[in-house]
Amino acid sequence: MNLGQWIGLIAIVLALYILWQIREVLLLIFAAVVLATTLNRLARRFQHSGVKRGIAILLSVGIFIALIVGFFWLIVPPFADQFQELTRQVPRGLELFNTWLDQARGRLPQQLTQYIPDISTLTKEAQPIINRAVGSSFAFVSSSLEVVLKILLVLVLTGMFLSDPLAYRKVFVRLFPSFYRRRVDGILDRCEVSLEGWVTGAFIAMSVVGLMSAIGLSILRVRSALALSVLAGFLNLIPNLGPTMSVIPAMAIALLDAPWKVLAVFILYFVIQQVESNFITPVVMAHQVSLLPAITLISQLFFVTFFGFLGLFLALPLTVVAKIWVQEVLIKDVLDRWGKDSSRETEFVIVSDKPEDKEPEENPVDGEDRTIN
Repeated sequence: MNLGQWIGLIAIVLALYILWQIREVLLLIFAAVVLATTLNRLARRFQHSGVKRGIAILLSVGIFIALIVGFFWLIVPPFADQFQELTRQVPRGLELFNTWLDQARGRLPQQLTQYIPDISTLTKEAQPIINRAVGSSFAFVSSSLEVVLKILLVLVLTGMFLSDPLAYRKVFVRLFPSFYRRRVDGILDRCEVSLEGWVTGAFIAMSVVGLMSAIGLSILRVRSALALSVLAGFLNLIPNLGPTMSVIPAMAIALLDAPWKVLAVFILYFVIQQVESNFITPVVMAHQVSLLPAITLISQLFFVTFFGFLGLFLALPLTVVAKIWVQEVLIKDVLDRWGKDSSRETEFVIVSDKPEDKEPEENPVDGEDRTIN
C-alpha cells in the first residue's frame, strides 16, 4: 500500500470511530426524520384539500401534540392510582399466600413439607431482585431530565426538517459524487415511500389492537381498560416484544379484582397477538413493507444492544431504510454489475487481436481498399 492508500484507510477508520461515538445523536436525528416524514405526509394531505403549506404544517404539528398530550393524560393518572393500590394489595396477597402454604403443610405428608418454601425464604431470595429494580427506578428518575432534553431535541429538529424538507435533502444529496446524485435522490424517494407505508400500516395495526384490547378488557371488567388498551396499541409499534410488555401491567391490575382475571387477561392478549400477527400484519404490512420475521427480530436485538430502548423503538423503520439502501446500492449497483464491465473489456481485446475479425479500412488518399494484416 502506498501513502495515499494508508491515508485513505486511516480516514475511514477515524470516520467510523467518530460515527460510533455520536451514534445516539444520529439515532435522534433519524427519529426526527421519521417524525418529519410522517407529519409532512399529513401536511400534504391538507394541502391537497386546498390548505396552504404553512397552515397545513401547523395543523399537522397540532394534531401530533394533541395525540401526545392525550396519550399521557389517559395513561399516567390511572396507572398512578392503580400502582398505589398495588402497593397496598401486594402485602395482603403475600399474607394470603403464606396462609395457603401453612394449610398445605398441614395436609401434606411430612416428607413433602420440606420442599414447600416459606414466605420469608422467598422474600429473602427476592430481595436482591427488588433492590435492583428500585435502583433501576432511581436511575430512570435521575435520567428523566436527559430524556426530556432528547425529546425536545427531536421535536426541534422535526420542526426544522418540516419547514423546508427539500433544502435538507439537497444538502444530503450533495455529500455524494456528482455522477451518483440522481441515483441517491431516487433512493431517497423509495425510502420516503417505505417510511410512509410503515407509518400507515403501523397506525392501522395499532388502532385495531387497541380497539380489540378495549373491548376484551371491558367485557372482563378490568380496571383502567381504556388506559391499558391505549398502552397495548402504542407498544404494538415494537414487534415481538411490545405485546409482552403490554400484558404485564394488565395482568397486575387484573390481580386486584380476582385471580381468575389474570389468566383471562393473559388468554385475551394471547388471542389478540395471534390475530394481529397472523391476520392483521400480513394483510396490512404486505402492501406497505415486506420484511422477513427473522430479520425483524435480529434487527431488534442489534439496535437494542447498541442503542438501548430508543433503538428498540426505531428498529423497524431503521431496518426498512437499511434494506432499501442495501438493495439499491450494494446489490443493484455493485454486486449485480460485478464483473460485467471486465468481461466486456476482455471480449473486446480478444476480438481486436484476431486479424480476420477486423473490417478493411478505407484509404482516404487514393480511395483503394486495403486490409490491415
